[in-house]
Formats: sequence, C-alpha cells, structure tokens
Amino acid sequence: MTDRAAPSISQQGGGTLAVSGYVTADNVVGLRNQGEQRLGAINSAHGEVEINLTGVENAHSILLSLLLCWQRAAIARHQTLIYSGISERLLSLSTLSGLNQHLPGFDRAPAVRTDALPDVPSEQRVQEH
Repeated sequence: MTDRAAPSISQQGGGTLAVSGYVTADNVVGLRNQGEQRLGAINSAHGEVEINLTGVENAHSILLSLLLCWQRAAIARHQTLIYSGISERLLSLSTLSGLNQHLPGFDRAPAVRTDALPDVPSEQRVQEH
C-alpha cells in the first residue's frame, strides 16, 4: 500500500492558500469545509485569492468538483479566485471536461510538471482495442 498524504489547505500569507495531499471521495468533504473556512477568514473582500495546487498529489474529477465549490463560495463572498500550480494531468482533465474555461488560472497558466507522476514509455502503455 502506498502512503498518501491526507489533503489539507493552509494559508501561505496574504491572500494565498496552498492545497496539498491526495484528494479522494472519502476526504473531499472535509477539505471542502476547510477551504471554505479559510476563504471566510481571508480579509480580501472584493479582492483576489490565489489557491496554489502545487502540493496536490493526484488529478481526479472529484478535485475539479471541489474547485468549483470553492469558486461558488468565493463568489458569494465577493472574492475572486485564481488557481496556480496546476499539474499537467489536472489541466488535461479540466480541458477534456471543458471546465478549464470556468476555473480561473486553468485557461491561461502553463501546467506544472509533476515529477512524482512518472512518464511511461509508449511501448509500456496499455493499448485499448
């Protein structure tokens, strides 16, 4: 079994929040609540809040759903979110689903290469028939 860090969100300073860990269906609700509490604690009404995703260990549709929830919470607080540190896989997933146009930062920021996600040589990739 692989050790996977539980997800967390912390304030890096000013209006920047950092998300880290492995997000799953089992832990996403707790992370959503933490994020909404952090957004509420940031005194940047009518300002921009950056959410840095560099520490996120996976890419999954559950994570995209979470980011949309935070987006709605920020709008209700008159805050503007911008996402940064987006992995190649998460960017690809958001583009495939069309959500990259609805998540600020996904549509204009270059993806961050995640070295923890190994590149599999083409001859070793599973081929679908």
